[in-house]
Order: sequence, then structure tokens, then C-alpha cells
Amino acid sequence: MPQAIYLDSNATTPVLPDAIDAATRVMAEQFGNPSSSHSHGLVAKDVLNQARQSAAQVVGAGDGHMVFTSGATEGIQTAVLSALCAIRARRSANLDAANLLVYGATEHKAVPQALAHWNAVLGLGLELRALPVDANGQYDLQTLAFLLPRTALLCTMAANNETGVVGDIAGIDRLLGAAPRRPLWLVDCVQALGKLDLDLQRTGIDYATFSGHKLYAPKGVGLLYVRRGAPFTPLLAGGGQEGGLRSGTENMPAIAAFGAVLEAFLQGQTFASHATLLGFRDQLEQSLRSAFPAIVFNAPLAHCLPTTLNFSVHGLASKTLVDVFDAAGLRVSAGSACSAAKAVPSDVLVAMGLPAWRCESAVRLSIGALTTTQTIDAACAAIARCGAALQAEQAARKQVLDGAAADVPSASAPALAATGCAGDAAAFTLQWNELDGYLQTHPGACLVDLREGVEHRVSGGIQHGAWKTIHAPVSALTAETPRWCAPGAAPVVLVCRSGNRSLKVAQWLHSQGHAAVRHLHGGLALRP
Repeated sequence: MPQAIYLDSNATTPVLPDAIDAATRVMAEQFGNPSSSHSHGLVAKDVLNQARQSAAQVVGAGDGHMVFTSGATEGIQTAVLSALCAIRARRSANLDAANLLVYGATEHKAVPQALAHWNAVLGLGLELRALPVDANGQYDLQTLAFLLPRTALLCTMAANNETGVVGDIAGIDRLLGAAPRRPLWLVDCVQALGKLDLDLQRTGIDYATFSGHKLYAPKGVGLLYVRRGAPFTPLLAGGGQEGGLRSGTENMPAIAAFGAVLEAFLQGQTFASHATLLGFRDQLEQSLRSAFPAIVFNAPLAHCLPTTLNFSVHGLASKTLVDVFDAAGLRVSAGSACSAAKAVPSDVLVAMGLPAWRCESAVRLSIGALTTTQTIDAACAAIARCGAALQAEQAARKQVLDGAAADVPSASAPALAATGCAGDAAAFTLQWNELDGYLQTHPGACLVDLREGVEHRVSGGIQHGAWKTIHAPVSALTAETPRWCAPGAAPVVLVCRSGNRSLKVAQWLHSQGHAAVRHLHGGLALRP
């Protein structure tokens, strides 16, 4: 199979080797509880303090509080709870009649979900209002100015996770600064960390959230910035850790790892520069334009992070592109990782007012600050292969459809499987570690590659030792039984990219009485 090329850094990043070393050292040697007063505890406390100091320096926290959390979602929950408790107190004292909770229409869903949740739990009955954005993904500041007199809490992003659009934080700050009554302000800075210059102390931002795994730290650790003097209500009460702002014994291995990443960022020698990342993005952009002449980029690159490309190709569904890229070894996504499993148009692009076909076929390609020239060169070569393979596939289909005796399938196996032929998947599922044993005990068995022709072209097909492989794209399967599982045929093992298509086809075949069919769990994604 092609070598993996990871281009989904907005979803998550690998862990920096220095961060792994720091986490390992804490688990093996510096394992004390930072709340303990003995020497082991003091050593752990020093690790904690150093990580906090590095974080404060990177984001320009000044005298603001830096609270370690489990990630951005917890930070958002804490900030929203803190703001709404303060709003409730002011409204109870008749000090403020503002009744709007305003959030950007392109926010990560964690924000509106948190607003709705705590608004209901606290029984405030405040109105949630989405702040519109224009076709470039920029906030409508005229509408914001109109809403400000009634706004109790404003939630925006420093940079969008799907499109990479950089928000006009300075413009919003000026607008809030000129308002007679300034609302509380929460900014999602997850995608900004390590990519944009941050100086929070010089803004009116009350709360800012960060997540470690977007910048080469492990998952499960994040930061919440709280401006000194901003209202605060702990989400977690208990032992009083984090200065009483977030109780619970600190996740020291993850914090030490995050601290190592932040220290490396401050040293300025580990991560690629802004100019280098822009060069990488330009190189990828040109490769995409050459491979896909019908491509449209869904946000103006001049106003986006240097690490993000969001695009659509007319006539190609996002799933088709993601599958083809994956077969070529390119790891990309169809939008936010939190929504990747749902076949729905991008909420972000819908909010931008883009045409339906672009919202439904969008693909996000994102690089990180550890991306190398070799990775970009390999990615561009793979993109070219994908473009050529798709063009060849389209030409082949056209030739078939133009033929006098074209045999176009009327019903595919997945469609039949969706009619209720579920069956007991466990009875016909193989794990990868069971495959060789199954093939050895069934000498005539063969593998059936269900991926589409274009996936087969860019990957070179499936090879597993000397075992026979048949290529049978799902789209070419019809309601008639495939010849390779006719009565008396040898057993077959169905394989696809993720295991989803092979499971559906296996369910259909078993419902037709073909018991000598197995499906490979997890598909090529879980291949050792």
C-alpha cells in the first residue's frame, strides 16, 4: 500500500518526540503529586509551573489566569458556565437586561451546544442568536453592532477549524471597546495556537480556549485563559487544584508534554516558520489546481491560516475524494473531525451561503508546523496520481455508457443491504490477525477488493502474500449473484477501505444464502 501522508492536522497531530520524552520522564521519575509538600511533590509542582509559564508566554496572558483542562470542550463549558452565572446574578439584581447569547454562525458546535445546555440548566431563558458571516467566512460586524446593546455574552473564533478563515478579532475588540456596555467575550483559539501571533493581555477577551493535541501535544490536555477580573465559576469543585479554578489531580504526563511543546515553540527552532508554511500551502494549491481543473477553494486563501485548504471539485462527492486520497496514502477529511462520520453538508459552508454542491462536496486538507518539504513533495505527487486516476475512471465510464451494449447495473449490493438484510455480523467477520489462519485452512479462498476502480488505480490494488485477489467494485455489483460466490465457488474474504462497504455486501450475500463469505473488519485502515 502507498506510504501514509498525513494532511489532517486540524483534526489532530502526532505527538512531538520531546513531548513524549517529557511525559515518559514524569511517569517514570517525576511522578509525584504536585499538591504534595515533600520533595517528589515539589518536583512535580515545578514541572507544572514551568508548563504554565510557557503557556502564558506563548499566548501573552499577562496577569491573566492559565488553567489546565482536559481540552477545549471543557474550557468552553467552564467559560460559558462562568459567564452565565455572572449574567444570572446581574439580571437578578436588575443591573443588566441584556438577553442575547451571540455566537458566530461558523463556530465549532461545542460552543452553541454549551450555550444551549447551560442556558437550560440554569433556567435563564436567554435567546441564542447566530452572528452571520459573509461568503468569505468573516463576521458581519454591522449586525454585531446592532446586537451589542442586548448581548450578554459573545462567542467567536480566532481561526475556523474547517476553512482556516482568520477572524477579525481586532475589529471585534475595537467594536466592543466603543460600546457603552461591553458583553463578556469568549474566543475559541484552538486553531490559532502556534499559527497566529497571540497577545491576549492587550485585548478585551475574557476567556480563550486551547487544545494540546492540535499542536503536537497528547489528547486530553488543554488550557483556559481567564482575564484577571473576569467572572469565574469552577466547572469542577473538589480538592482546589489549579488555584481553586479546576479541581482534580492534574494530568501531569500530558501537562508536561504540552509544556515541552510550548517551550519548543518559544525556542523557535523546532517548528516551521509562517513563510515556510505559506510556501507549502501554495505548492499544494497548485498541485490541486493541476489535478482537478474544476476545483473551487471555499475561502479566500489570503485570509486563511497558512495551514488549511478547504475545497470542492464540481461533480465529485467529498466521500469519493476522501476515499481516493486515502487509497493513495493521503489522509484528509471532509470537514470537522467531530462530524466526519455524518454524511451532511458542512454547517460552516452553509452559513457562508455557498452553493449546495460546494457544501456537500467539501474536502479539508491541513498541514502542521512539523510538516516537511519531503512530505509536501510526496503529497503533490499523490495528488497528481489521484487526479489522473479520476480522469481515467471518468473516461472509462463514458466509454461504457456510450457503447451500444452498455450493461449498467440497476441495483448495487449496498442498496440491497440497506433493505434490512443485516444478519449477525459477528458470524461472518474476520479480524486481520485471523486472516492468514483462515486462508491457510481454506486453500482455494481468495480476497475480493470491493473498492472502486479509481481507488484500485492509485493504490495498485491489494496484495496479501500469494493469495488470489479479485477486484469487484461495489458500484458494479448487481442484484444478480456475483460469479465469485456462485454455488460451489471457493470461500471469499471481502475487503474495502474501512470495512463499511465489505460489511454491507457480506450482509447482502449472507441474506441470499451464501455462507462461504467473510468480511474483513476495519478494512485496509486496520491492516497491521
